[in-house]
Amino acid sequence: MTSKRTVLGLLVAMLALSAHATTISEVISPTSVVLAHGTARAIATLGGKPVFYCGLRAFESWAAPLVGQRVRSSPDTGITVIVDAHDVPLDHLLVSKGWLQPATLDDEAQAAITEGRGGWACASATTPFELMHISVDPKVLAGIALNESALNGRAWPWTLNIAGQGFFFKTREDAYRVVQSLIARGRGDFDVGLMQINWGYHSRRFASPWDALAPATSIRVAEDILNENYSKTHSVAKAIAYYHSANPVPGQAYLARFARHLNQIQAGL
Repeated sequence: MTSKRTVLGLLVAMLALSAHATTISEVISPTSVVLAHGTARAIATLGGKPVFYCGLRAFESWAAPLVGQRVRSSPDTGITVIVDAHDVPLDHLLVSKGWLQPATLDDEAQAAITEGRGGWACASATTPFELMHISVDPKVLAGIALNESALNGRAWPWTLNIAGQGFFFKTREDAYRVVQSLIARGRGDFDVGLMQINWGYHSRRFASPWDALAPATSIRVAEDILNENYSKTHSVAKAIAYYHSANPVPGQAYLARFARHLNQIQAGL
């Protein structure tokens, strides 16, 4: 395989030898593309893992328009393509569109995973939690998330519940603007994010309102709450019920909904 540094060196050599533009001549996979400059060819490898939950053919269909695209390259940005008149790093584009899983799940990767972009669209309901959990069984987290923020069968990250009414937003930015407005008016009676953490009770657990919407942060805080509930009750069932309410009536109803979601997950949702 050719390293990024080696590929950059090859591209510099290509540019020195010819007036031809460097283009993508073939997309082999989300981690491997063939670059062409005149008659010269070089294979560029990108870090991370391919996201093939929807199969290779789905990726090839998405990637087809990249063939023939002009690219640039630099030590700082790596290989870039032009998107909406801007140079965009190719690996960032693949992460954003849901075809590449980076070594570190940054904000864009978390959004792609939980929104179900690209190859993530065919992943199981537990996949986001398998990738981002720390201490709690991913199936338990997925079952709770489906209780809290389900939209069309998927736990949706940009969800708010304001005084008992649920709202689903297209983007994190859209949800954040509403959170800012609520806080500016002195309100804390809302739940935020993938795991629907109550801001009034738990805002201290977040670095900022923006942070509260990050899927990995929401999962981590949910795990902390569940672990604390278990330490108090020594019961998994009560830890889950208390996540919603320590009042037995709503708590038991919540636990029953969770059990239905868990059964669906175990059946292959």
